[in-house]
Amino acid sequence: MRIGVLCSGGDSPGMNAAIRGVVLRGVEVLGHEMIGFMDGWRGFLEGDWINLDRSAVRGIAPHGGVMLGTSRVSPFSSRAGEPGDYEMIRGRMAEYGIEGFVLIGGDGTHRVSKMLHDQGIHVVGLPKTIDNDIVGTDYSFGFDTAVSTATEAIDRLRTTGESHRRCMVLEVMGRNAGWIALHAGMAGGAQVTLIPEHPESLEQIAEWVLSVQERGRSSLVVVAEGFRLDGMTEAVTSPGVDRFGRPRLGGIAEVLAPLIEERTNIETRATVLGYVQRGGSPTAFDRVLATRTGFAGADAIDAGQWGMLAALRGDEIVLVPFSEVVGHFKAVPARRYLEVRKNFG
Repeated sequence: MRIGVLCSGGDSPGMNAAIRGVVLRGVEVLGHEMIGFMDGWRGFLEGDWINLDRSAVRGIAPHGGVMLGTSRVSPFSSRAGEPGDYEMIRGRMAEYGIEGFVLIGGDGTHRVSKMLHDQGIHVVGLPKTIDNDIVGTDYSFGFDTAVSTATEAIDRLRTTGESHRRCMVLEVMGRNAGWIALHAGMAGGAQVTLIPEHPESLEQIAEWVLSVQERGRSSLVVVAEGFRLDGMTEAVTSPGVDRFGRPRLGGIAEVLAPLIEERTNIETRATVLGYVQRGGSPTAFDRVLATRTGFAGADAIDAGQWGMLAALRGDEIVLVPFSEVVGHFKAVPARRYLEVRKNFG
């Protein structure tokens, strides 16, 4: 069997390890053939692909980025997909001699995967995203690396904040999910963590910051990019939208810092961590998780278990139907936020 591998959406640490895992298991152990499309669906549409075998994936697991490239190019002419789109995809699959896909991506990619599967096109999915917002898997690869990067930033900002007696506000990614902020805030000992799922008032935030000052310390506030103050109807956004038509989030830290300073009379500085969270070498956890999901994806192909996502449940990799994943959102539960909120300030 010949299978096409492609990555879609934003890059995420561990994607190379996932490619290596699915190739080593699928080609070297199970005897299938695999090709990789460059820059996601762009490569599929334009015939830009490479052979994937042991030599192609040698030594790539520790590398950041993704060796195949990724993009937000869609295979469909409209968001809903048209009948002609599926015929075009089947025709190109026949040209390449492939019988199915391994799609590595996040929520948008798995939505496309389900659409293809519903039309009888064979797909297996591997869950990557630093946001950790994919339903069905405890963790997605890339998340642990992003948290580690954010935690290091907290450690560094704390030293300069303490030196100048300043309040430091660090903005992290995550879109509408607060998982990175929650975990990095706990790991770095932030005095305040603000996430999209649970708005807080400016008065409450100022109270926490002043409480820290009264103890002779300087506050470190971690805020997720999708956070909104009480009363804000929309998250802070940058100009423009992404390829999926979503607003580009970012800038809440630069809005929040002067408001905190005005309320508390404490000098406050904002840092937006940005894309550095998606770069660099993946952690050991992400390398192992990505490799295991790659193995499971190849095994699913060999067993004809199409329409499945290779997910982490506890310590086991299990196959979850796309129907249980797509259209759902894994938010931070109130109990997870409230268990740390009690210690703010």
